[in-house]
Amino acid sequence: MRPLSVVGVGLDGPAGLAPAASAVIGQATLLAGSPRLLAQFRDHPAPQFRIEDWNRDLERLASLLREQRGPAVLLATGDPLFFGAGRLVLTHFSPDAVTFYPALSALQLAFSRLKQPWQDACLLSAHGRSLETLSQALQQRHPKIAVLTDPQVHTPAAIAHLLETLDLSDAYALWVCEDLGSATERVRCWTEAELAQADLSPLNLVVLLARPAGVAPVTDLPLVGIPDACFLSFPDKPGLLTKREVRLLVLGELTLHPNQVIWDIGAGTGSVAVEAGRLVPSSRVFAIERTTVGQRLIQQNCQRLGSPPITLVGGEAPAVLAELPDPDRVFIGGSGGHLELLLATIQQRLQPGGVVVIALATLEHQAQVQAWVEAQGWPHRWLQVNLCRSAGVGPLTRWLPLNPVTVFRAQRPPVPERGPEPQE
Repeated sequence: MRPLSVVGVGLDGPAGLAPAASAVIGQATLLAGSPRLLAQFRDHPAPQFRIEDWNRDLERLASLLREQRGPAVLLATGDPLFFGAGRLVLTHFSPDAVTFYPALSALQLAFSRLKQPWQDACLLSAHGRSLETLSQALQQRHPKIAVLTDPQVHTPAAIAHLLETLDLSDAYALWVCEDLGSATERVRCWTEAELAQADLSPLNLVVLLARPAGVAPVTDLPLVGIPDACFLSFPDKPGLLTKREVRLLVLGELTLHPNQVIWDIGAGTGSVAVEAGRLVPSSRVFAIERTTVGQRLIQQNCQRLGSPPITLVGGEAPAVLAELPDPDRVFIGGSGGHLELLLATIQQRLQPGGVVVIALATLEHQAQVQAWVEAQGWPHRWLQVNLCRSAGVGPLTRWLPLNPVTVFRAQRPPVPERGPEPQE
């Protein structure tokens, strides 16, 4: 088989090619590529092979190259091995027979225009694919997300609508980068309403940049069920908090009353502690968190979300629980690997009639809790929580699953009332 060179071409055409790529094209005895790319080399003396259906036509090209001699060039866009033609080429040609000459990718150009480092970006393609991977990246709150769009379904407007359905429109700035590298290049930040009416070039990609979160108070909050996006979260694990839907179940299982002592162990961002403090302001809420970052987030979220004063307890549980008043309600959102010790502490400290609720993500922790509660003989129940949120996919709506969670609730039996003393 004659050798095949795959040359990436940007929107600036032949003028933007590196000298080595230009030399390879100049020596070619056959040029293959899409009609748009071939048109940029119409003066080249070599015969042209048009590719309109990549799978079908690459097979035809492979057959042709087995019969002829001389160097052949396949023109591709940008970097062929980044969501480009390179993957398909390697299914039809031996790697030993192919040499790649990449151009700057559209993503490289996009981040350079936005003046943003991109080694830490989440890079996705929605071209001919679903938005499920993007939905997951958004829920994990990646700070930089770049998306190669689909001109028919997964357009910038569809991505903006997905942000809205996930309640993340205020969390990200949405940039659309059009015709990068050409005379008609445009890079602009858009809102969902603007994109609904926008006339965009089909050659575009979207970059989502997380907006810096401030500590200014958030207004117009519901009485219960604060949206996840309102909570400041961990920079390296942005989606790590008790999700709103699970949080509502946890608050219901806690059966809060005024003037109680409430422990939130492994409080993280403080989402459960904040909601509990807002619901029963007369209660004393203790948020126990071992990480310095988490402690700062709890303080900031209390300030932002208008929670009554919450007592922040920094350090490792159960050691830091010794000086706290005995609880009426306990929620364990994170055990830090000390679940058995925490259960032993709850057994000793929980007030009669008190309630403990635990959010569990692993079978091993469920087994530990089951063995403990059976030994105590306390009334208890389990909830297996498998929830999905609706998410827009172009003009349609699909279900987007959340991670399964098991919610455990147990109540310490109250002290039996003593009957009247027997009469002598």
